[in-house]
Amino acid sequence: MDSIAELRARLRAFAREREWGRFHTPKNLAMALGGETGELLAELQWLDGEAVAEGLAHGPLRDRVADEAADVLLYLVQFAEAAGIDLVAAAHAKIDRNESRYPADLARGSAAKHTELG
Repeated sequence: MDSIAELRARLRAFAREREWGRFHTPKNLAMALGGETGELLAELQWLDGEAVAEGLAHGPLRDRVADEAADVLLYLVQFAEAAGIDLVAAAHAKIDRNESRYPADLARGSAAKHTELG
């Protein structure tokens, strides 16, 4: 199972079996997504770059971060479905806009905002 469509179908069945659909409004799912994003951030909050790299290479930090990242993805997929957003199409459209806003010849190696590029 490796596509967004398959994941969406599995999530839909999971919620349906538990009769959770009435709770899965865009607002509630966005709030849950924000909470899970916070939990992901909390796993890395006070670690320096080296500790993060080492922890993500193996061990319990990697497992905890993987769980939190999965929660973020699951809520994002559910939010998009509830809001009627095609995530893959939206992501491609965003990349298209970013390609225009950040031309490679101007943005290469720069962390500048698109409004600051020469």
